[in-house]
Amino acid sequence: MARALTVSTVNVNGIRAAVKARSADNLGLLPWLTETAADVVCLQETRADDEQLAGALAPALADGWHLASAVPHIKGRNGVAVLSRTPFDGVRIGCGAEEFADHGRYLEVDTAGLTVGSVYFPTGEAETDRQLEKERFMAAVVDRMAELLCSGREAVLCGDWNIAHTENDIKNWRGNTKKAGFLPQERQWLTDLLSTGWVDVVRQAHPGAAGPYAWWSWRGKAFDNDAGWRIDYHLATPALAARVSSVRTERPAAYALRWSDHCPVTVEYG
Repeated sequence: MARALTVSTVNVNGIRAAVKARSADNLGLLPWLTETAADVVCLQETRADDEQLAGALAPALADGWHLASAVPHIKGRNGVAVLSRTPFDGVRIGCGAEEFADHGRYLEVDTAGLTVGSVYFPTGEAETDRQLEKERFMAAVVDRMAELLCSGREAVLCGDWNIAHTENDIKNWRGNTKKAGFLPQERQWLTDLLSTGWVDVVRQAHPGAAGPYAWWSWRGKAFDNDAGWRIDYHLATPALAARVSSVRTERPAAYALRWSDHCPVTVEYG
């Protein structure tokens, strides 16, 4: 990567909803794409096939964004994508495990001299088959990340990991110790992954601080009280992490300005 590059990630909670949300007020995903300084944007939970995705993002594509996507195998669920201001040199769908090849949860692109991944982990549910599926996906992603690390190429995997790593990553951690997303084995898995060399660059920028959160339930006063979760990560290879010059969690100023239950997390790699 020869120049500074800004990468952003956001779970859109449905691409068509994110595009339509607050459109009358010139808010939503499309105005954000017009204004963002990001060179690459990772999207999760698009819940759309390729035709629907291209249709929803047509104004952005007309403005010069390039689009790659991994569509969900179940209609209306999952789906990840990457938008880039520069063309793609490579696109890879899936993390190498046949079970998840068409689940629309993992997408890698090579662009502007960098490998960028958009990943959407299953939510899981403690002590159920859904949790076992999540753990199989976690294992598959670890294997792929080991390959990337060994390749020596600068890379960052962005997305909704559906795991809050530490007590600083969830406001109500005491009430969630037995729930998926904050289970001891999930947190240990992330600790082990980070010990291999990958760097949580948002936490690197905010050591020891609560948050910054990037997901809040639509229900109740979670957003107003900042009772959120930090589950949207940039995990970067060591050399790339050392180039971070700024980190921004783009929390809306008010509940009424939200166009997803997540907000963008944007990092400049200088």
